[in-house]
Amino acid sequence: MIAGKALILAASAIGAGLAMIGGIGPGIGQGFAAGKGAEAVGRQPEAQGDIIRTMLLGAAVAETTGIYALIIALILLFANPLVGLLK
Repeated sequence: MIAGKALILAASAIGAGLAMIGGIGPGIGQGFAAGKGAEAVGRQPEAQGDIIRTMLLGAAVAETTGIYALIIALILLFANPLVGLLK
């Protein structure tokens, strides 16, 4: 029974690490969006408000992927429902 629990905890730790790979995409996407937003403001300074509003909305949507990955990792590490199945 102890070996089964250790196996579940080890697999959960690996799964949490793999889930955090999901944080790479939003980081790249937000950096790309900020760069393109700065380019757009440089080309059309009069449209700065619209550009920034659109860029921030896109960044917020992209960030949700990273937040979901973080939540999954935290659940696997600290509130793992699979450990209770071995009792």
